[in-house]
Amino acid sequence: MNIHLGLAPLVSLIAGILILAVPRLLNYIVAIYLIVIGLIGLFGAGNFRL
Repeated sequence: MNIHLGLAPLVSLIAGILILAVPRLLNYIVAIYLIVIGLIGLFGAGNFRL
């Protein structure tokens, strides 16, 4: 059984959990999430698979 997990959904899941756990960090989490997703888009993270 092969499970391929993309990097963007994993980052989204972690960001969502952090927002639920610590709502005061929302601005920082959203900013970091957007930067990470932007970098993934620019550098083509299609090569990264878990």
